[in-house]
Amino acid sequence: MSNRVGSLIDKLVCENVKALVPYESARRLFAASENNQDAQQPVWLNANESPYANEYSVSSEFFNRYPDCQPSSVINAYAKFAGISNKQLLVSRGADEGIELLIRAFCTPGQDKILICPPTYGMYAISAETANVGIEKAPLNADFSLDIETIKSFKDQVNLVFICSPNNPTGTGVAPQQIEQVLNHFAGSALVVVDEAYIEFDASNSWANKLEQYDNLVILRTLSKAFALAGLRCGFTLANAQIIHTLLKVIAPYPMPEPVAQIAAQALSDKGLSTMQTQVSAIQKEKDLLKQSLIKMGDIQLVGDDKANFILFRTAQKQALMDYLVSHKMFIRDQSKQFNLQNCLRITVGSAEQNQQLLALISSFYQLQGNQS
Repeated sequence: MSNRVGSLIDKLVCENVKALVPYESARRLFAASENNQDAQQPVWLNANESPYANEYSVSSEFFNRYPDCQPSSVINAYAKFAGISNKQLLVSRGADEGIELLIRAFCTPGQDKILICPPTYGMYAISAETANVGIEKAPLNADFSLDIETIKSFKDQVNLVFICSPNNPTGTGVAPQQIEQVLNHFAGSALVVVDEAYIEFDASNSWANKLEQYDNLVILRTLSKAFALAGLRCGFTLANAQIIHTLLKVIAPYPMPEPVAQIAAQALSDKGLSTMQTQVSAIQKEKDLLKQSLIKMGDIQLVGDDKANFILFRTAQKQALMDYLVSHKMFIRDQSKQFNLQNCLRITVGSAEQNQQLLALISSFYQLQGNQS
């Protein structure tokens, strides 16, 4: 039976899918640890999630009805928060779905291409690969700024240019003048997608107030990070009304479950926004304390910047440190396979208690290394 099924799958599967492997999300990498009955509880500092879990209430009154495609309670609240018109906004199942919608709507499979700037968020390439859309690369400079001349060389060769700012995993922001150069250069030829998943940690550098100025500007946002709602899967695409109208042609009829809409609206209320801002401030303080401690340990060298809710660092003992932390159920993210990030690990800023646990383990690791040398 399995051989017959395998033969059928090989016969029917799309050619561009055959060579792909499932995306190794931060959660999937260590999923087995969740089922371990060991008394030691895992600490998850590998997915840039918030350490906070806020309370929400949900009413089942409308669970028997199909939900609104674009619930006004969410659209209007987020538009107000972002300072844009509700016609310039689309809500989706995480910002990841926004990436997929842009590729599906504006790239013809087997024909068109996107441009990415590694090291950067992996889902741009993965979404393109699954859609049979080509990928061009303009790697970041050594200081993680955009390589403008290389980017410009792809004019009329790509339909979408993805720029992550603050960038994951380097934590660096892109200089406004660089984004402006890219927008102007690709005016009339490509959409420039600025991924602002972490913008609440670098709020003064958002491009949301430039939508009227640039017809080819698209912005991605999410409730997963600063709003502490990664489990909700709620993201936003900000763009001019014509782009939003096009995306509505390819989005699923009911992308936003009723419970998700209810919780998102609460998170975007005055009370919810105040909570978010308080928690962002607390994370920023913890991030500073982490940095101050890390630079005093072993051979650790901080890499990039700290414009988001994580810290990237390099150590020649990357694998040994990673193995040591995993053995103690402390999970951070290995970024060493990314371009120009050899021996780099990324830490999500957790609660004060989690951060202290992490620092104690890292200190213990380097002490052990010193005793063995």
